[in-house]
Amino acid sequence: MSRLGDNFGILYIGAAAAVYFKPEHAIYDSRLLTLIALIYNVSLYPALFTPLKQIQTPPDRHWLRGNGESIFIDTPFEPMKKWAHNMPNDGLIRYYIVGNLERVFPTSTAALREILVNKAYDFAKPRTIQQFLYPIVGHGLLLAEGEEHKVQRKSLMPAFSYRHIKDLYPIFWAKSSEMVKRIEQDLQHRGPAEDNTIQVSNWVGRAALDIIGVAGMDQDFDSLRNPSGKLNKSYHKVFTMPSFGTKMLLLLGIIIGDITWVQKLPTKRNKDIQDGRQTIRDVARQMIREKRENLKNTGSQTGSQTGVDIISVAIAGDSTFDEEKLVDQLMTFLAAGHETTASAMQWAVYTLSKKPEIQTRLREEIRANLPSIFVESPEQIDAVTIDNLPYLHAVCNEILRFHPSVPNTNRVALKDTTLVGKPIPKGTTIVLAPEVINKLEGLWGPDAAEFNPDRFMGPGMANTGGATSNYALLTFLHGPRGCIGQGFAKGELACLLAATVGRFKFELKYPDAKLEVREGATHAPKDGVLAKFTSVEGW
Repeated sequence: MSRLGDNFGILYIGAAAAVYFKPEHAIYDSRLLTLIALIYNVSLYPALFTPLKQIQTPPDRHWLRGNGESIFIDTPFEPMKKWAHNMPNDGLIRYYIVGNLERVFPTSTAALREILVNKAYDFAKPRTIQQFLYPIVGHGLLLAEGEEHKVQRKSLMPAFSYRHIKDLYPIFWAKSSEMVKRIEQDLQHRGPAEDNTIQVSNWVGRAALDIIGVAGMDQDFDSLRNPSGKLNKSYHKVFTMPSFGTKMLLLLGIIIGDITWVQKLPTKRNKDIQDGRQTIRDVARQMIREKRENLKNTGSQTGSQTGVDIISVAIAGDSTFDEEKLVDQLMTFLAAGHETTASAMQWAVYTLSKKPEIQTRLREEIRANLPSIFVESPEQIDAVTIDNLPYLHAVCNEILRFHPSVPNTNRVALKDTTLVGKPIPKGTTIVLAPEVINKLEGLWGPDAAEFNPDRFMGPGMANTGGATSNYALLTFLHGPRGCIGQGFAKGELACLLAATVGRFKFELKYPDAKLEVREGATHAPKDGVLAKFTSVEGW
């Protein structure tokens, strides 16, 4: 009885806290009725009343944690992999997380096709995710829904066609080369008491920010040379990990369906995010005004050295983008365009440090086919040169498969619908999990859980990796809500990795340390990958 009393005591505290912060959520202004509703949601609804009862669910649901092991709003990737592999299901699995919040996890390519393509606009990002991401990315393409998303995507698509992206490879390579040279200089100027350890996230984050600046906006932020620049510092503030207390408040906000009150609390993290967001918006607004003045003075519809930067295309392509809408688009591409690639590069260095034989094989291909970045008049590298390196292509694809920067994303049903013949009521939360789908044995074969670039090396396997379906690789999703910047990201990662591996041999500073992951808008090793970099001469 005492344990039962403790459980109800915790529930009552949760109910009381919820109505304290959001009194409009109290039922008839009664905390007791609110507690009863909470008990219903936590205990009775999942077992007896859910309309999704016909969808298989794992056993052993905990009264608080659901089917997971965390007291936070986390996606239980490891259990999900086991459920998908071992549990009989019809392409959908129903499970519960903390607070017994209900989730549906698609495991079949048929279900994924329906969500991502056939019924893409029947599902949207949940309100709380939009609220969480808005201060970081603005209300641009990433958060737009329905007709608004269709209009925005159509207007921006020309900037992301391969015909345009291939012209950006020289920029990718130039900034990758600059990063490598500056790392080399940093190592050469260290004192005798210092070793050759660098924090990879620091360097690749700055390089990726410079790349999205020059290639996407015709603006060199010069973050590689000046790490204390205001834009680089702003992103450090915005992407800081939330504290335990903030996580608990966010959990409460998600349970009641609104986190804006958490974002308004006078905490240091909120102040840092607000300050960082304002700086980023100010920089974006200044770039837009300068670009418009440029276009006005030159009479050109490109007004940039590349002719394909995002600002130029957005301004020239659709007059419905007013200044604030353009600011939102730039916030989206600044955040998504540099954070995801920076995370991918961290995973690349981490993984190749663990797999030195792959690192060596890749270095041999790069040195045999690319000129050194240290010659006096380096040859300009184009898309054909980079894209024709099969092992580099394979390693990048395997990094993106094995370590997706965004390992999961959620959708909520906007109306009553069906998936693989199962009724899905309006409001159902769907979890799309690249971290799980990308490693399913049923899609990738018995070595799905192994890092193996050679899966992309066989005849006809350069893009599929031998998977049985296009939907086996969810890193960039698919369909009208798939990542518009996929080609940009792949080209950028290939150049950054080629320049880095070509010049340096690297190993983890603490090779036996347990991997801890920083979880936020993207996932990456928590320490930013502390690695020892050693110059390899002869290139």
